[in-house]
Amino acid sequence: MSLKEKISIENFEDKKFKIRLIESEKDTEAAFTHYLHNQKNKASKFYKTDALEHVKNLLEYKYPDVDVSDKTAEEALQYLIFQQEDIPFPAPKKPDFKFIDLFAGIGGFRLAFQNLKGKCVFTSEWDKYSKLTYKANFGEVPFGDITKPSTKNYIPNEFDVLCAGFPCQAFSIAGKRGGFEDTRGTLFFDVAEIIKDKKPKAIFLENVKGLRSHDKGKTLATILNVLREDLGYFVPDPKVMNAKEFGVPQNRERIFIVGFRKDLNITEFDYPNPAKKKVTLENILENQTVSVKYYLSETYINTLRNHKARHASKGNGFGYEIIPNNGIANAVVCGGMGRERNLVYDFRLTDFTPVTNITGEVNKEGIRKMTPREWARLQGFPDNYKIVVSDAQAYKQFGNSVAVPAIQATAKKIIEKLKNI
Repeated sequence: MSLKEKISIENFEDKKFKIRLIESEKDTEAAFTHYLHNQKNKASKFYKTDALEHVKNLLEYKYPDVDVSDKTAEEALQYLIFQQEDIPFPAPKKPDFKFIDLFAGIGGFRLAFQNLKGKCVFTSEWDKYSKLTYKANFGEVPFGDITKPSTKNYIPNEFDVLCAGFPCQAFSIAGKRGGFEDTRGTLFFDVAEIIKDKKPKAIFLENVKGLRSHDKGKTLATILNVLREDLGYFVPDPKVMNAKEFGVPQNRERIFIVGFRKDLNITEFDYPNPAKKKVTLENILENQTVSVKYYLSETYINTLRNHKARHASKGNGFGYEIIPNNGIANAVVCGGMGRERNLVYDFRLTDFTPVTNITGEVNKEGIRKMTPREWARLQGFPDNYKIVVSDAQAYKQFGNSVAVPAIQATAKKIIEKLKNI
């Protein structure tokens, strides 16, 4: 067996090797996985140099007594193309269009666009746990900090749609206009910079509903001005979309911003109408008995009740909430009362012996938190989507994610427009 044949995809899971990679400024691991998944399009050339470096580093790490030549690394890289791992969500074999996925999280945008026969040619996400989940499901390691020029340099030139669920940040608007330079220092500036440089046919941005009123409306006004005037895109008025209107039982409102390059002469765009199918919580709850670890202790329930009563006495409606099976969940969020505002009744538990360290006894009222899988379903992720992190990280990831069905319904409208040009 030759040296190149000794290496396999599994070799790249070596933890000590990955620790050494962290010390490098180059994102060679991401480049390696992106190269493997882009063999049939021109994007692969943006990744090959660092992908070769990644393979060579691994061979030198695994076999320190062997002189690894560039030719050997090249042969090993080509050999690895045929060893790609089995993943739940591979890209379509014959894609209709290409897109990039910025602030990718765990791939909600990617799922939606792949379902429409799109091929993702670049993705970035800085959170290390989200990267683990992303790789487990799509086979690619996202690139890291998108604010770094070194990361932007990996973005290929030819793609059709830019997707980004960027954070909401205030701008320091020097003048009344609110232009490109006014957004400098924010993550939207980096998105705008990529749009300016790569000029994709279409853009699809997602943000919290509060973007409309953020900084008295100045933030959204500046974003629209930059997209329309500085970057040259037709951008219809953004629309707040609710996940519960697209097939998931979650009251989750998010603002969608869609745009098309003006030279395409697209002058109108209609956001999708709500789906006719209405679903409730019982459509996404676990079929089997849930572990006792998801059931609240009597002590904690009493704490929640006292907390809610204190707020009620002050005229506030803040507190825990138990959602009926025929109801709609509140928005799942990664912090605050995210889990406590989406409690459910489940009377199937028979063994109340705690499996975690809790204060007091497990409650006998059937009150439990939703499981991470139930949160995944609330966001429209299919059941074969892998959850490979701790519960705490999974709640955070799904709480931060997009609702896939709402994204896909809008993405379908975008692609229909592009096909008709």
